[in-house]
Amino acid sequence: MSKETLVFIAGILLTIIPFLGVPEDWVRYATLAIGVILILIGYILRRDLYLKRIDNGKGERGNDMFVETTEVLFDEGALK
Repeated sequence: MSKETLVFIAGILLTIIPFLGVPEDWVRYATLAIGVILILIGYILRRDLYLKRIDNGKGERGNDMFVETTEVLFDEGALK
């Protein structure tokens, strides 16, 4: 079952729980549990989207924050 399907089913459950005739305490706990599940799934979906966005292909992730250089950046005489 995909994450998107879980979000859809959780939304349906949140909509119909108040009309099922279950005790009010159960409705409160079920709503809390479904809310927590939706928060976790939402976080996972956003994280997956972010990781897909920074994917460079072949399983490599990154951005241009690190650039390797061959130039000498510091003079050895200045360090002494």
